[in-house]
Formats: sequence, structure tokens, C-alpha cells
Amino acid sequence: MKQLDSTGLKRLHREWRRRTESRLALILESVESPFNVGSIVRTAAAYRVERVWLCGSTATLDNSNVKKTAMGTERYLSVATEAKTADAIGAARHDGYVVVAVELADVARPMHEVDLGAAVCLVVGHEDRGLTPSTIAACDVIAYLPLAGRVGSLNVATATAVALYEARRQEWTRTHE
Repeated sequence: MKQLDSTGLKRLHREWRRRTESRLALILESVESPFNVGSIVRTAAAYRVERVWLCGSTATLDNSNVKKTAMGTERYLSVATEAKTADAIGAARHDGYVVVAVELADVARPMHEVDLGAAVCLVVGHEDRGLTPSTIAACDVIAYLPLAGRVGSLNVATATAVALYEARRQEWTRTHE
């Protein structure tokens, strides 16, 4: 066993890129920590998210701490800024996405039970307050990430990473059944 060098990494990920056709997008509603935004941007680039909307009081990509955490990966994304999350949701729907709120709510379904089909836009919210009630109501589906430990929730950047992986996992599983 040996760790992969840069050439080995390119070969490893090439197969997964070939198996990836579904469209993924993200809406960030008032994710205020620049470190969280930078981490989400980097993860979004890694999972081939094609569009990210920054809404409300979300830290912008020109913030030095966002840049530090994203490590230049923002260049792989198409990013738009919308003052109102409702406008971003409308734009996502217009672009053909099913809009899925990632939120701890009584009507939410476990993420792995939601069909994250060919075009999905995940919506994540503020580090402490989550998504606003009006944003939750505007989404097509509400999903949550089941947790087995004594911790009730995940950091927004971590939750976004898990949700993006689940979207890709579902696609990769569907295409090879």
C-alpha cells in the first residue's frame, strides 16, 4: 500500500468524473462564518456543483478567510449573489432544479430516503438558526441527516459535505445497478 501521488489521484478520480452527469447546485442562506463558506465552496468544487447562490448575510467570496479556506477552488464554480433567498430558489427552479432544504424540521425526511435525481439544488442555512421558515416553505422537499450519536446537529459545512456526497452516491449507485 502506498499513498497516491498527484498522477495517481488524477487516475483515481477520473472514473468518478466519467460517472457523474447529474446537476448539483447549492443555495447558502446567511451562512455567516467565512470559514464555513470557504469549506463549502471547496467541497462544492470537489463534488462538481455547477452553481452556488450566496444569499442574505452569507460571507462573500472576496473575504480573505473565505479565500484562505476555499484555497482557490472558487474558480471552478459559477457563483451568484442574491439578497433574497426566494429569488435564488426561483432561479434554481427556472434552471430545472428540484430544491431541497437541508434542515432539522418535524416534516423532514431522512436524506438517504429522498430521491436526489438528475438536478438537485440543496439549500443550507445559518450556523445557529438554520433556514428561515419562509425558505423552508418555498422548498420542494425538506431533508435531514440522521445522526446516531448524542450530538443533535452538524456544523453547516460538514452537513453540506455529507449532503453533497449523498447526492453523488445516489447517482453513482443508480448508474451501476
